[in-house]
Amino acid sequence: MSSDPDDRRPGRRPIWARPEPGARRPRHTREQIAATALAIADSEGIEAVSMRRVAAELGAGTMTLYHYVASKNELVALMEDAVMGELLVPEGELLVPEGELLVPEGELPGDWREALTAIARRTRATFIRHPWAVSGMRGTGMSPHALRHFEQSLAAVAGTGLDAAARLDVVATVDDYVSGFVLKSDLEPGVEAIPPEVAPAVAEYFEAQLRTGEYPHVEALLGEGDRWAGLVRLLLTAAGDQDRFERGLARLLDGVELDIERRRARGAAT
Repeated sequence: MSSDPDDRRPGRRPIWARPEPGARRPRHTREQIAATALAIADSEGIEAVSMRRVAAELGAGTMTLYHYVASKNELVALMEDAVMGELLVPEGELLVPEGELLVPEGELPGDWREALTAIARRTRATFIRHPWAVSGMRGTGMSPHALRHFEQSLAAVAGTGLDAAARLDVVATVDDYVSGFVLKSDLEPGVEAIPPEVAPAVAEYFEAQLRTGEYPHVEALLGEGDRWAGLVRLLLTAAGDQDRFERGLARLLDGVELDIERRRARGAAT
């Protein structure tokens, strides 16, 4: 992975803890290098990112790139820090729409539910822009933007009255919900991805399975008629439901709010 045998040596400072290479007119910056690598990963997948490929996109020699970034490990670290920067809810701006997603572009709300909702929406939008990141990020260390995101997440739940462990648990639970929704609903191919030439065979198999009587709940859901076509319609409707993310997030936060109320009640009773 790394061309630098000392890349992981004990005591080596992470790339963001070291100044950029000194030069009166540096030809490239780490921000530019990270943006180039992100563009490759977004269009072709993280596997397509290499020092050679990034250098070629920048119009530089591979060895020139090593002057700025010592290894692919450090390149990925810069990419991940850039992605984490996109998770942050900036201060002093307005709420704006991005496509059909509500992307928060304002100060973090004071209410914990609104704050977590803002972070969750922004996280979802970021992972949709960078589909490789939701499952491909390695967690290369507490980078500057990762630390700021952690701080912002903790600030969001600071007013819940929960203890430290419970606050961390809430943050992690919301993160898990967003990541899972993006993977299963936003990015995973649906039934529309079944090739037309095999769809009839798939439908025939599905109907044969239902006729065994082993799937009564599926049968009850689909009723009579062409049940495969009915299932396809239901799945496509669910996939196109832009409010489903918001409903699920609200239900999750309802549960958190109920837990907070129960803890307060137990505390008041003691």
